[in-house]
Amino acid sequence: VQLQASGGGLVEAGGSLRLSCAVSGRAFSSGAAGWFRQAPGKEREFVANIGTNGISTYYADSVKGRFIISRDNAKNTVYLQMNSLKPEDTAVYYCAATDRTGLYSKSYLYDYWGQGTQVTVSS
Repeated sequence: VQLQASGGGLVEAGGSLRLSCAVSGRAFSSGAAGWFRQAPGKEREFVANIGTNGISTYYADSVKGRFIISRDNAKNTVYLQMNSLKPEDTAVYYCAATDRTGLYSKSYLYDYWGQGTQVTVSS
């Protein structure tokens, strides 16, 4: 199973970025997917996740109303649209997938991880 995250970069505060995560080697539509992030010197934290049907979603309070998670099961891809970015959003963003179908914010409940993509927001 491989997860390939892309779309990170440098953006000014208030700008937008769209992250993508392509999943191969498993039945993508059978489990939930999510995004986590890790800033320098901090622990990895939950950002958002999405259920198998693409309708059920759950967000961390820090990104609620600014980020949108979505998935395209036909393309085996999960997305994270990030709007109104803030300097505190700067981190390495990781996509994750699980064989479970619930919406989990704990990283240990995810079975598969991507390599991470850097997002830097300048003030």
